[in-house]
Amino acid sequence: MNGIELMIDEHKYIKRMLQVLRKASFNLLKGEKPAYDDFYRMIDFVKTYADDHHHGKEEKLLFNRMEEELGDIGKVIIKNGMLVEHDMGRFHMAELRKALEESKKGNEEAKLDIIANAVGYANLLDRHIDKEDNVVYRFAERELSTEILEEINLQCQEFESNQANLGIQDKYIALVDELERKYH
Repeated sequence: MNGIELMIDEHKYIKRMLQVLRKASFNLLKGEKPAYDDFYRMIDFVKTYADDHHHGKEEKLLFNRMEEELGDIGKVIIKNGMLVEHDMGRFHMAELRKALEESKKGNEEAKLDIIANAVGYANLLDRHIDKEDNVVYRFAERELSTEILEEINLQCQEFESNQANLGIQDKYIALVDELERKYH
């Protein structure tokens, strides 16, 4: 299993969910009531699939090795770039959850925060994914030794197997498919 190619493949599902977030936000902008259950399911996807599952592999298996092996340039790319953006994404999701709770209490202005944080997250992650796919991952493939890349591949395979036993991949890919049909 090529761990980097796997991460690129996972980005396709994440990008599809980003489009769902945008479309659900647009419906809200058009005056529809917030689809609370759907928004909470989108947040669950982001937390479990994008953050725990996907970013978990990046942060624990790839990025830490890049920091260790590639010196200052590796540290700058990861700490000042990728990890900062992961944290910004987590902030958007926390704020989206707060806005949904405020909206449920009847705060009409909270709809603005729902849209702002959902779309802000979608825009952030869309650009972030492009940087990873086209710059960061390619840099890792060029600069990390074959031995380290093979270690990462084996660790990714073990991680994926454990997650598959929990049904993570199947559950969240099915959720993307379901919500994509609803918000086409």
